[in-house]
This record gives sequence, structure tokens and C-alpha cells, in this order.
Amino acid sequence: MAGRRILIVLGHPSGGSFCAAAASRYAEGAASAGAEIRQLRLGEIAFDPILREGYRSRQPLEPDLEDARAAVTWAEHVVFVYPIWWGSVPALLKGFLDRVFLPGFAFAYREGRPLPDRLLKGRSGRLIVTMDTPGWFNWLVYGAPGHRMMTQTVLKFCGIGPVRRSVFAPVRNSTDKARAAFLEKMGAAGGRDAKA
Repeated sequence: MAGRRILIVLGHPSGGSFCAAAASRYAEGAASAGAEIRQLRLGEIAFDPILREGYRSRQPLEPDLEDARAAVTWAEHVVFVYPIWWGSVPALLKGFLDRVFLPGFAFAYREGRPLPDRLLKGRSGRLIVTMDTPGWFNWLVYGAPGHRMMTQTVLKFCGIGPVRRSVFAPVRNSTDKARAAFLEKMGAAGGRDAKA
């Protein structure tokens, strides 16, 4: 039996980041458990991250975004790997979501219904997130806005669920041992997700 089709989206602009290392380790774990893997490194693809006219008119997708849309359609499980910056996702990832997760692809409103059809149903998700803020502080003081945004107002809004989260925090002043342990956990998470 073939493993699951997993798309990994690296939302950190740098391919040399700890997020990139986590994405790679997750991919290795998933592939070794039989998953078919595709990866999008947003810092390496060419697209305008600005939705120039909002939803008023259709902005043509660049070839890399057409490929990204095809990868989302192909996937059974979608993984986003990114840091929390200023309480949310990096601008590059937000721009990717604005340009790819559009009406008619990710969701669709129908006359007389207040909530949209969730066009990406049938997929599960995982967020692999790094932060400098301690996790408890992010929850208790800030209300975890970046986590809620990605889980509730993006992925679940479009029908992707369940969404699991793996968080490494705080990155600042973390030890090599702690980072290595997290990377091992990401390899194991990839292995589990490949078989789910």
C-alpha cells in the first residue's frame, strides 16, 4: 500500500534556517515511512506576494503558483513550516496564501449561505512553528494569534483538518541539544503522518 501524498511548504524565506532543517527532517521521516513527498520552498519560487486588486478581479497566477496550486490539489496532507514573526506568519507565507488560497479554489460562497463551501476538504494538515516567545507566554498573554490564524481562519476555513501543531520555542538561546531533539521529533512526526 502506497504512503500518503504529503506537501511540505517552507514559509521561511531562508533555505538555511532552522525551519528549513525541520522541514527537511520531517520530509526524511515521512519518505522513509513510504510517503510521496513534494516540497515548496517559498523563498525559491517566483511570484508577486501582493493580491493587487483584492478579490475584485482575477490576478493571473505565475507558473510557480500554478504548480503550487496543483501540488495542493495533489496532496492528502499539507504541512506548513514557518516562524512566528510579530505574532503571525512571515509576509512571504501570507502573500502565498493570499495568491493561492483563492475563491473558487480553496473556498466558494453560494447565494443565501453565510458560510462558504470548503473546497479543500479531505486533507489534513500540520503546522511546524518556531518562535522566540515562550509558548506559555504566547498563549496566555497574546492568545496565540498566529496559531489561530493558520489553524482556524485559513486551513479549517478551507476544509483542511484535523490540523496538528509542532512548536519549538523559544528558539533564541536554545541549545544545540534542544534543537537536535526537536528535529528528531519532526522526523518521527513525518513517519507518523505518512501512515495516518
